[in-house]
Amino acid sequence: MRRLLFLAGLLALKLAPAFGQTDWKLRADNDGIKVYSSIVPGSKIKAIKVEATFEATAQQLAGIVMDVNSETEWVSHIKSAVLVKRVSPGEIYYYSEVNLPWPAANRDFVAHLVVSQDPETKVVTIDGPAVSGYVPVRKGIVRITNSTGKWIITPAGDDQVKVEYSIHVDPGGSLPSWLVNMFATDTPVEVFKNLRVQLQKPSYKIPVLALIQ
Repeated sequence: MRRLLFLAGLLALKLAPAFGQTDWKLRADNDGIKVYSSIVPGSKIKAIKVEATFEATAQQLAGIVMDVNSETEWVSHIKSAVLVKRVSPGEIYYYSEVNLPWPAANRDFVAHLVVSQDPETKVVTIDGPAVSGYVPVRKGIVRITNSTGKWIITPAGDDQVKVEYSIHVDPGGSLPSWLVNMFATDTPVEVFKNLRVQLQKPSYKIPVLALIQ
């Protein structure tokens, strides 16, 4: 997804299962939000993992992630997010453009989000790899095609969930090191703080994903 390190601003996408055994190193710990990074074999870009606990239910959290039309309200640097195709309540394709500061060109991507829940543990997983096609490549914008990200939402008591978001992305093109570093630490913390605020909105107090128990 964009790791320009979190580049697609968290766009909501998936990490390959192999990262489950990754050696994560803590990079930031801010207001209960922890950000880790890890070297990915064969890639110059590190993977990023963010962890936090929220006062919410798994259904509420998953509802926000799947509500792509609201992504610009809480995902930093996202210029636009548009639903491309809804396969089912728990499976969608969406397009998003990431706004980057000059002199870097904006990035965009098409993500495939799929929600699943373990019937026994009630842990919710949302996978969201970047996919090719669906939206024509736009002039002046670098298309992200190699990106994986994953949300893991674990019930942690009464109306509390532990949230883990992991992502690795090849942003394509060349990016200055200061920009990569910003997206590797500052942006994940900002996004999760925004997510806390988003969860307080009345529209997310009402269950929207019936497939999540």
